[in-house]
Amino acid sequence: MVSASNHERVRRSYDTVAEEYRTRIGGELAHKPLDRALLAAVAEEAGPGAPVADLGCGPGHVAAWLTDHGVRPVGIDLSPAMVSVARREHPGTEFREGDLLRLPAADGEFGAAVALYSVIHLQPTELRPAFEEMRRVLKPSGLLLVAFHRGAEVRHFAEWWGHEVDVDFHFFANETVTAALREAGFAVEATLERACYPEEAATDRTYVMARPS
Repeated sequence: MVSASNHERVRRSYDTVAEEYRTRIGGELAHKPLDRALLAAVAEEAGPGAPVADLGCGPGHVAAWLTDHGVRPVGIDLSPAMVSVARREHPGTEFREGDLLRLPAADGEFGAAVALYSVIHLQPTELRPAFEEMRRVLKPSGLLLVAFHRGAEVRHFAEWWGHEVDVDFHFFANETVTAALREAGFAVEATLERACYPEEAATDRTYVMARPS
């Protein structure tokens, strides 16, 4: 499980940068065609009006995109400030405060889920319990899309966009994530890699699509 101290450090850091994050990241899907294509696939799989979890939703821009594409997203984020920003910016979408390891959702509530760069604040040993929680809240046929920075390093931020923070960003090997998914009861259906877009941080990215097995 995530330690209370790490939980609090991540929460406080994202609370600190919430408004700046919205300004800098809130329009990112405009220059991410692959992300949009994968999100469209998730929406199509879930079906019109289906509930879809946006796990680690930040300022709510992905949830808003999903709303515009016919599903009923529920954004969940650890940071109360992020949730407040998301509710303000996207009043027609539901947002909840919650931890990836204790999701505020019922068993089988969602037809699909996306976790875009939200598992990067977990230790490798915490991936399996997080994915078990995701499996719990998905319907038996529900599709999960996970995105993460690929590698084997941990980047610590003490300063972020001019704000004092205390947060670690974990990079994962593909095999680390796919093994944790399988151990949590998922069948991996696709793994996709890409380099960064010019507008992004210079990291390699991986997307994994999986479904409860």
